[in-house]
Amino acid sequence: MIGKWNKSVILTYIGFVFSIIGIILITLKVELKYAIVCLMYAGICDLFDGTVARKCKRTEDEKEFGIELDSIVDVMSFIALPIVVLATINTSWYFIPIAIIYSIFAAARLAYFNIKTADKNKAVSHYIGLPVTFSALIFPIVYLLSYFISSNLFVIIYNLITFIVAILFILKIKVPKPKLLPSIMLIFLAIILTIVYLFLV
Repeated sequence: MIGKWNKSVILTYIGFVFSIIGIILITLKVELKYAIVCLMYAGICDLFDGTVARKCKRTEDEKEFGIELDSIVDVMSFIALPIVVLATINTSWYFIPIAIIYSIFAAARLAYFNIKTADKNKAVSHYIGLPVTFSALIFPIVYLLSYFISSNLFVIIYNLITFIVAILFILKIKVPKPKLLPSIMLIFLAIILTIVYLFLV
């Protein structure tokens, strides 16, 4: 059987499942907030899959497979899913160039990351450019505005934030890699946002 199916990549596959479910929910016209929740948990999985992989004993083939799989899943989770969300909230054509810019810059960021971190056993202290994974936290927070401001204003703000995030993907800025405590705080934030989206709004 081709592919790798051991515990070193299971969290990556779980994140992939979240992103696919999010896209399916949107195509079925289920409330968008559920897809937003899926985006968050795809991000949580991506946040920890590298740590899990490095703790596993892997062959060189398994390391290389993990790198490729992670990148492919990131394309689905943090490019495809956010773009489908963006398309869903827009009714005018002007979001299209923003979506294109976001997609190209995110893809460039992923390719750059793959080149600079080819060794998955080597942890890094910071990233250059905003990691695409951060979209899994930024967009769910921004989406909360849809419940407090007019729909027209919300769409403008969401498009603007998407454009800014795209620019941050390719800027040569240092972004600290979340350590254990910040990562745990991000999990709690995701749980709080999940409760808000599923039960309070």
